[in-house]
Amino acid sequence: MGNISYQEVEAALKKFRPFLLRDGGDYELIDVSSDGIVKIRLLGACETCPSSDLTLKMGIELTLAEKIPGFKEVVQVY
Repeated sequence: MGNISYQEVEAALKKFRPFLLRDGGDYELIDVSSDGIVKIRLLGACETCPSSDLTLKMGIELTLAEKIPGFKEVVQVY
């Protein structure tokens, strides 16, 4: 498994972003580490949404796992 790039993650998440925007939220991609950890800050309505953990794990994390070999986990940054 090779390193994943910031651009690769951003491209994969472009298809997920409209779902967040529709509900008044968004994300900021903070960091992509060489060991497959992606750090994201949720913005807008997503910051205080009680379902934000589901958004990260069932939405963003699954999207990246399907599209990027070497991806391991999404970590939320506050």
